[in-house]
Amino acid sequence: MAYPPRTMADFGEFGKLFSELKLPAVPDMEAFVAASRRNIETLTAANRVALEGAQAVARRHMEIVQQSMAELTEAVRTLSTVETPQAKAAKQAELLKHAYEHAVTNLKEISDLIQSSNAEAVRLLNNRFVEALDEVKALADKTQH
Repeated sequence: MAYPPRTMADFGEFGKLFSELKLPAVPDMEAFVAASRRNIETLTAANRVALEGAQAVARRHMEIVQQSMAELTEAVRTLSTVETPQAKAAKQAELLKHAYEHAVTNLKEISDLIQSSNAEAVRLLNNRFVEALDEVKALADKTQH
């Protein structure tokens, strides 16, 4: 089944915007290839940052789990040596408070790692997007002269 050819009008507002740009029919292929290469390089860098961030989060999460298991073992050992029910209840409350504080600290640390990684990836993409718009503007300016 053959589809009818598309025109810029078929793409609504975007089509209207681009049809008004009056860009040349055949762009400067060297500039186009260079811009495409920079786009791919930026996407690769953003993906690398995201992957490294995910790996850092996974490593830190594993460290936290190992630390938590060691603390749990120590807590069980400590509770087994406490004699009176009142002392045991006080010790349990102290251990619970300590565990809660560590959990909040660890959660914030993991959250900060994720946020930092995402911010860096988005920064790379935003910078390239702005550069690409400047390139389009320069091309449009070049064709008007």
